[in-house]
Amino acid sequence: MYLLSSIFQDPEAMFDILQSSLLPMVKGALYYSIPLTLISFTLGLILAVFTALARLSSIKILRGISRVYVSAIRGTPLLVQLFIVFYGLGSLGIEWLKFEPFPSAVIAFSLNMGAYSSEIVRAAIQSIPKGQWEAGYSIGMNYSQALKRIILPQAARVSIPPLSNSFISLVKDTSLASLIFVTEMFRRAQEIAATNYEFLLMYMEAALLYWIICFVLSLIQGRIESRLDRYIAK
Repeated sequence: MYLLSSIFQDPEAMFDILQSSLLPMVKGALYYSIPLTLISFTLGLILAVFTALARLSSIKILRGISRVYVSAIRGTPLLVQLFIVFYGLGSLGIEWLKFEPFPSAVIAFSLNMGAYSSEIVRAAIQSIPKGQWEAGYSIGMNYSQALKRIILPQAARVSIPPLSNSFISLVKDTSLASLIFVTEMFRRAQEIAATNYEFLLMYMEAALLYWIICFVLSLIQGRIESRLDRYIAK
């Protein structure tokens, strides 16, 4: 309590601590948190599209595999998935299954994002009227051509708002990667707090940085959605 009260009673010392810790945290965000988010979201989105198409497929085995995948990922905590990839697979003694912290985080986050986003993509595809399919078939398109040229572009516009929310949530979820030694922003905050013992101050600064990043992303999301609304209105 004495350390906590003393640092808050000395604004100059508090400012110096915050200033000295800001750059390492920002580097953690730029070098790890943001790249981890971008890579995982991209891979997860690709996986989500294929999973959604498998869920809608007439092939039973594809539907079964995709359903099990989505159910397993959505029914287990992300932290457990991270530990399985990093610790669990590495304990099997198979060399190519031993991943470094960052690739482990990418795999776990991509699988998680793929499962959750697949439901968004699937719902977006199903929201397109069947008449759009029939229109494509009427001009000689096959299934893949109608899907690529007519259905997916419309589904993409429908799915952008919820996918944007998933992207913002993923930014915050990357803090879990600190538990498998990825030196992202929250890990930096933990390391700095372990040296100056100002845990509350460091965690509050990390929370503020996460909030700033998510606030900027929310503004970008709003601009994208307003542009889409104008485009659809036309």
